[in-house]
Amino acid sequence: MAAEPPPSSLSFRTTGSTCLHPLSELLGIPLDQVNFVACQLFALFAAFWFRIYLHPGKTSSQVRHAFATILGIYFVIFCFGWYSVHLFVLVLMCYGIMVSASVSNIHRYSFFVAMGYLTICHISRIYIFHYGILTTDFSGPLMIVTQKITTLAFQVHDGLGRRTEDLSAEQHRLALKVKPSFLEYSSYLLNFMSVIAGPCNNFKDYVAFIEGRHIHMKLLEVNWKQKDFHSLPDPSPTGAVIHKLYVTLGSLLLFLTLTKSFPVTCLVDDWFVHEANFLARLCYLYVVMQASKPKYYFAWTLADAVNNAAGFGFSGVDKNGNFCWDLLSNLNIWKIETATSFKMYLENWNIQTSTWLKCVCYERVPWYPTVLTFILSALWHGVYPGYYFTFLTGVPVTLAARAVRNNYRRYFLSSKALKAVYDVATWAATQLAVSYTAAPFVMLAVEPTISLYKSMYFYLHIVSLLIILYLPIKPQTHIQRQPQTLNSVNKKKMD
Repeated sequence: MAAEPPPSSLSFRTTGSTCLHPLSELLGIPLDQVNFVACQLFALFAAFWFRIYLHPGKTSSQVRHAFATILGIYFVIFCFGWYSVHLFVLVLMCYGIMVSASVSNIHRYSFFVAMGYLTICHISRIYIFHYGILTTDFSGPLMIVTQKITTLAFQVHDGLGRRTEDLSAEQHRLALKVKPSFLEYSSYLLNFMSVIAGPCNNFKDYVAFIEGRHIHMKLLEVNWKQKDFHSLPDPSPTGAVIHKLYVTLGSLLLFLTLTKSFPVTCLVDDWFVHEANFLARLCYLYVVMQASKPKYYFAWTLADAVNNAAGFGFSGVDKNGNFCWDLLSNLNIWKIETATSFKMYLENWNIQTSTWLKCVCYERVPWYPTVLTFILSALWHGVYPGYYFTFLTGVPVTLAARAVRNNYRRYFLSSKALKAVYDVATWAATQLAVSYTAAPFVMLAVEPTISLYKSMYFYLHIVSLLIILYLPIKPQTHIQRQPQTLNSVNKKKMD
């Protein structure tokens, strides 16, 4: 039998560039992760250069599209090598659908081809190539591109295949009346600011950014008090970028300390499973799950900073008149850590993915929107069994949390003291429920997930089902779930 390679050689197992292998060995970090961070840091500096020297006032939109696309393609090849072919094949297939399919079916074909190809890649990488352990994880960019392909296809369908009066106000705002050119399509999907780590964004916003209309368009949307803002310099993103880089640095430090001290494998240790009492398990589960967050905070905040550095991500003006750069933000850390409901937590975690799920599924399916949205979310994330444990556990927990809130919250609003008690109790319940629900997501496999839930006596599953059975849940009607259509808005205005 051949000798197994030494552990250090695992970091060398990548289909991407190996030029940073000495740095990977020095830091003790897998090479694919070193390549990822290197590309994102290079993208940050390239984004500043792009905003200053390829400013839309100096450069044509075609040049900006081409530069963003070429550099994005280079990043993908640098990180993933020949695996990047999957990304390019998907882009070409779906552009073929974009130009050849009827507008009545373009969203369906694009959705099934993109999600089908992504799922096949998930299955092959995990189950054919040894559970993904010795292969570069190229699924991240593929997942982002899938979001963008389907978002764009639905927006083209809304603009060319549906009546205006049937659209919600948001669907009408984002609907496209003209199909994109191949350069625009490629730039939107493969630009260097978002091809590696996202986030997903809307085609109209991206094209407005490339053409130099992005900031003015957002100021118009919020009815900016200065009428002659077209003659003013663009609001600078520098302050927002610096703030986000501080958050990124803090997240990195937490990852190197807290995450390394409390790995998820702690949840299957003999002490945790067989010796600790229930309360100790509950607290330890919370700590371990908190320790798993910094890597997400790091990646998403850095990606947001890259886009802002390029001048993309301006969202308007807040109530105090301050310029905001959170259009593409993927999380709100303060609201996540202080969330007092499952809904509030989910709304501030992976925000752009939640927006995508709402756009392509929740607002459009006629039946069981919550269940189908959770299933689509699990399928998009991949085929690890842990993902399905998490999202299928999330359905009853979400319904139970909604029932408790609808039935009991009003009793705690009569005084500040009662409201404070309610907030503290719901904060603790939310954080523990999220830790319990999300644990399989980071454990991935079936055996450790079952071991964890057995050691916790399946308590949240049982409690959630009892609440659903014995507390009335106010059904969400189609009107409650769907955004107002333009017809309904116009009727209200006439009334």
